[in-house]
Amino acid sequence: MIIVNGDIVAQGSQFGLKDVEVVTATVDLEEVRSYRAAISRGLQAATSDARYQRIQTPFELAPEDDDADIEKRPTLPMQPRMHPVEEEIALSGGCYLWDYLRRSGTAGYLVPLSGGIDSCATAVIVYSMCRIVMDAIEEENQQVIEDVKRLCQYSQGVLPKTPQELCNQIFTTIYMGMKKQSSRDTRQRAKDLAEAIGSHHVNLDIDEVYEAQKKLVVNTLNFEPRFEVEGGSNQENLTLQCLQARIRMVTAYEFGQILPTARGRPGGGSLLVLGSANVGESLRGYLTKYDCSSADINPIGSIDKADLKRFIAWAEKEFDLPCLHEFLTAVPTAELEPITENYVQSDEADMGMTYEELTTFGRLRKLNKLGPFAMFQRLVHDWSIDRKHVEGDTAPHYTPAQVAEKVKRFFHFYAINRHKMTTLTPALHCNDYSPDDNRFDLRPFLYPNFWKSWSFKRIDMELKKIEKKRASKGK
Repeated sequence: MIIVNGDIVAQGSQFGLKDVEVVTATVDLEEVRSYRAAISRGLQAATSDARYQRIQTPFELAPEDDDADIEKRPTLPMQPRMHPVEEEIALSGGCYLWDYLRRSGTAGYLVPLSGGIDSCATAVIVYSMCRIVMDAIEEENQQVIEDVKRLCQYSQGVLPKTPQELCNQIFTTIYMGMKKQSSRDTRQRAKDLAEAIGSHHVNLDIDEVYEAQKKLVVNTLNFEPRFEVEGGSNQENLTLQCLQARIRMVTAYEFGQILPTARGRPGGGSLLVLGSANVGESLRGYLTKYDCSSADINPIGSIDKADLKRFIAWAEKEFDLPCLHEFLTAVPTAELEPITENYVQSDEADMGMTYEELTTFGRLRKLNKLGPFAMFQRLVHDWSIDRKHVEGDTAPHYTPAQVAEKVKRFFHFYAINRHKMTTLTPALHCNDYSPDDNRFDLRPFLYPNFWKSWSFKRIDMELKKIEKKRASKGK
């Protein structure tokens, strides 16, 4: 920015692919001198005994002829340009991914699509990258043009005409389903998104690999694990879910290594695998260690579910992608358990809290630096079932006991899943509430048992006081 006496007169772009950007403005230096002199004590300065000799030097910032040129005038003040959160995600993620791709020398990116909003957001950020690159090509950015020619080997260096054409050259999406667990809806959503953004899409099932790995346990231990809906125990259920998740990670890397060669790309090359674990799931530990949350980089690793939904709703209109509406209205599900007439796996049911609540926990933990007891003290008022209705208030209504249970649940799972945070994929940092443990949010990864901690005991003591007061009021 160029700022004169507190007024912005010129502002550069916050995000872009130019290596150098020059911002210019016409400034009246007399305005600066007057502004600085306004705070001096004029009378005291005039009556001071000290005299300072003024030495004239042949130096000037602008030629005297400019004073006679009445066409020239100081640049007028302007309002600062601020990107909304949704646009920042699109631009910062897009610029970051392009810079990472061209510096790494790889052939492109690969994203495992689940049909959910997280992997959808990662794919849309890549599409945003392609849009930014096409804008740079139109502006004849020579560095970008050279990089695109190097990457677009399938077309022998011919520049793409649309973001979709570029997307098809450097971006692969892959849906890895299972016949019993995966629904038609998620498979179709993944296909529709790939067609809309132009990515090279792979649709496959991993049943054979899954069954082979499962038989290894059956044949070796003479024991066949079953899902909970089939009468199995919780441990059997977790084993089979994690098996599928880890097979997907291995499959993603396998295809990332061989796809450019299989597609006939001159020189072959490999694809960087992108992760799609959001902030809330990382904090809660609602992910399988070394599943598709494990990748080369994670564009959404510092963004929570609330901001991701806002981004997708914005991209639906700004990028003209109507298929994104289906992702916004879909129920979040991992689809790791068999779908039956009476049961469909739900993320929020598994976690014991909604994504909106998880967003609140994460921001209070990081931004407000609240521990269990302080968080309970805050939320027992914010989420009070007894509070008066205020227009625009969308916070949930819970009893003090329910708030206490939810706060305890969050910190319990946060503590026991800290080991997962130490292996999180490096993320793009674009929020203050980022939980990246490696560089940004350094915390212990071995916590004591919270259920026996002082903070949980204080929650119980405070809860008794609150319930006693509510009982006296007949509530």
